[in-house]
Amino acid sequence: MVIAIDGPSGAGKSTVARAVAQALGFRYLDTGAMYRCVALASLRSGQRAAALADTVAIELGERVLLDGEDVSTAIRAPEVAELASQVAADPAVRRALTGVQRRLLAHGDWVAEGRDIGTVVAPRAEVKVFLTADDDARAQRRARELGLDAARVLEEQRLRDERDRTREQAPLRPAADATVIDSSGLAAAQVVERIVALATGR
Repeated sequence: MVIAIDGPSGAGKSTVARAVAQALGFRYLDTGAMYRCVALASLRSGQRAAALADTVAIELGERVLLDGEDVSTAIRAPEVAELASQVAADPAVRRALTGVQRRLLAHGDWVAEGRDIGTVVAPRAEVKVFLTADDDARAQRRARELGLDAARVLEEQRLRDERDRTREQAPLRPAADATVIDSSGLAAAQVVERIVALATGR
C-alpha cells in the first residue's frame, strides 16, 4: 500500500507522515528531502541542479545522507529550502527524482510525502491526502521549527506557494480523489488518526 500525503510547506506533512508510517509499520519517504539534497549540492558546487540530480547519492532514513555525509540539518537551512523550491520546478530534476521515487514505492508499504505524490509520482496510491492549513498557521509552525521571524517566513512562504502552484511541471494541487485535511486547528495526533482511519477503513 502507498499512502500519499501532499500539501504546501508548513502544513505538517513531515510530522504527520512519519507518525502515520510508525503507526502502521510502513516505510517513510520524504521526497522534499531529495530536492533539498540536490539544492544543497548545487549551492556547494556551483553546478546546475539538473547536472547533479542523476549523480548525487541520496539515502533517506533516520538521517539524510548526501554522498555519504549526514546533511539532515544542513538541508533545512532557509537558503536551501528556497533553492529547493526553484530546483523542483526544473523538468530534468523532477524526471530524475520522480524515477527514483517510483522505483522505491513499487515495492512494499510506504507513506510518501511531498508536493506531487498523489498526482504524479504515485497516482494509483490507495490513500491520497492533501494536507493544508491557513497561511498564518503554516508560517508560525515554520518559524518555530527554524527559529526565524514569522513575518519573514510568511513572506517567503507566499512566494514559494505561488511558485509551486504555477510551475509547469507537477504543480501543487490536490489529486481529484484526495481527501483534503485542513490542519489549522488540529493537533498532529488528530491528523494522524484520520489518515490511519482512511488506510485501515475504520
